[in-house]
Amino acid sequence: MPKKIGDLKLYSVDDLHDMLGISKMTIRAYLRDGKLQGRKMGVKWFVTEDSLRKYFEGDQPGGNSVKSEKKFRYVVQGINDLVSESEECDSVSSTIECIKSQAIISLFQVAVLDRETDEVIELVKARDFLERHDQ
Repeated sequence: MPKKIGDLKLYSVDDLHDMLGISKMTIRAYLRDGKLQGRKMGVKWFVTEDSLRKYFEGDQPGGNSVKSEKKFRYVVQGINDLVSESEECDSVSSTIECIKSQAIISLFQVAVLDRETDEVIELVKARDFLERHDQ
């Protein structure tokens, strides 16, 4: 049963599993990989109706479409105090180049930001970003 907070309807992994018949492990993998947008509160993931709609319409930050490229910007940044570098990129291809220019890729992550609101849509380990986009 989805949780309702005001106008916001939140679906848990269990809700999505029951409604869609997809394994809980697959749903969690989609959330971790950014294929499906959600937020983790405590130990549970929650997905909004809007996120589900975007997933099924194909409007995802992980996609390689030109439409997606124009909607998001990417910030390659160090993940700890030892690496304080950060570089903003306008496209997936320039982000890939930036990641590949780093000596130790595992010390970096990519923040995917909405161009209009500057909201962080997802944080992805640099290596995972390369696996997702570098064909």
